[in-house]
Amino acid sequence: MDKSLNVGFIGLGAMGYPMASNLVTKLPQGSKLYVFDVSKLATETFTKSHPTSSESCDSPRTVAEHANIIFTMVPEGSHVRSVYLDQPNGLLSHHLQSRLLIDCSTIDCETSSSVHDEVKRHSPSASFYDAPVSGGTLGAEKATLTFMLGCSETDETFPTLHGLLSLMGKTIVACGGPGFGLTAKLCNNYCSALISLATAEAMNIGMRSGMDPRLLARVFASSTAQSTICDKWNPVPGVCPDAPSSHGYQGGFKIQLMKKDFGLAVEAGKKAGAKMLLADAGLKGYTEASEDPRCRDLDSRVMFRYLGGDEQWQELARQS
Repeated sequence: MDKSLNVGFIGLGAMGYPMASNLVTKLPQGSKLYVFDVSKLATETFTKSHPTSSESCDSPRTVAEHANIIFTMVPEGSHVRSVYLDQPNGLLSHHLQSRLLIDCSTIDCETSSSVHDEVKRHSPSASFYDAPVSGGTLGAEKATLTFMLGCSETDETFPTLHGLLSLMGKTIVACGGPGFGLTAKLCNNYCSALISLATAEAMNIGMRSGMDPRLLARVFASSTAQSTICDKWNPVPGVCPDAPSSHGYQGGFKIQLMKKDFGLAVEAGKKAGAKMLLADAGLKGYTEASEDPRCRDLDSRVMFRYLGGDEQWQELARQS
């Protein structure tokens, strides 16, 4: 990409804000990023940080009036529908001729398919792609996200998509076709949520048996229990200094969002006729934790707290 671009970004939340920040600083010189969020404070903060290369908009429609490429990153399927379909301020209230629309939200496949069809009905020359992400807020900040893209590598737009997404991520995987990006994402989060829960439970077992969690994490890291959750997002405070658990579980991926994604994955599995032995127990745990005032609005690895894990082990270790 060597020509200036007019790009839109809708959704400046915990993930969207750092993604948009990486995008606006890496776009070709002379490009402009048009941003919108339901929080005016978020858009004002963003444009103040990038005064010459970004501009705030008062609706998705306004974004569409200025930008030829538009990213959306919002929490739920209802929000995606609102951004695209609401009248008179949704994206589809403006003619989207030849627009490239990339939805990075993690939502149900049915909503994504419905929006895709509405885009093609409204503006046949426009292109809509699902491109959910993995990597959490740390990956969003460091531009090391994985994008699961709902298209094949033979799609004529794939080189453009790859170039754009590479400004915000490290790995871009073409998953085969429309909707398969979301399918891959839901499968990933189902697995990730269970690994996170299992890691919290296993760490709790070891600690209650008298083991130092740092030593236990080292064992996991070089054994069959190794995972990114253990190595980078360990649920025990103090094991990974940069992990949300070491900062009061602030930041990261909210427990309510993990419950939402896990539930979507369970529903997808049921519709696909897949046998799932851990689905009900996992969903019950994340649902209860997301409703627990000690855990709500905190990183999903707060499941360690929900399980009654010892968060003060470092203080006790110093005293002994």
